Amino acid sequence: MHQRPTPGMSHPEKWLAFVRVVVGLYFVKALWQKLELVGGVIPIPLASGRWIETMPKIVAKQASENPILWYKHFLEGTVLQNPALFAHLTAVGETVVGIGLTLGLLNGLSSAAGLSMALAYGLATQWMSPGQRGFHIVLVACMIAFFGARAGRRWGIDEIIARRKPDSALAKRPWS
Repeated sequence: MHQRPTPGMSHPEKWLAFVRVVVGLYFVKALWQKLELVGGVIPIPLASGRWIETMPKIVAKQASENPILWYKHFLEGTVLQNPALFAHLTAVGETVVGIGLTLGLLNGLSSAAGLSMALAYGLATQWMSPGQRGFHIVLVACMIAFFGARAGRRWGIDEIIARRKPDSALAKRPWS
């Protein structure tokens, strides 16, 4: 006997795409919070002076009592020794992940970069509170699901590319 799907439970790929877009928008906030804005409106791929000044203070707090010693040493010996570089990397990285996930553009690369960032942020903050730990675990799980399910193939630019040339190598690429 064939059962009809429960309303709302059909088309799981659409629900996953919805979550992908929401997570992408979470990362897109870096456009306004961390990137330099020309004329207060047009973002350029550089961290704002405010973010370059603020980021080391945040990282110093994250490193202060971090029980993961190798990561604490990385934060103190590498990140805090190169604050402008890491401010630019986080601002641009979050923006690229956000745009990629929101638009479903190169979803595999976007979710892999997002996974890397979620792991890095999780290692930095996991000791601070259960909420921090839980948030990053969920974010890591989402990135893995987006990558594995090729979530850009629904409601995304990756879907448009795949439909236009379904037999091309571009449409079959693993990073979409």
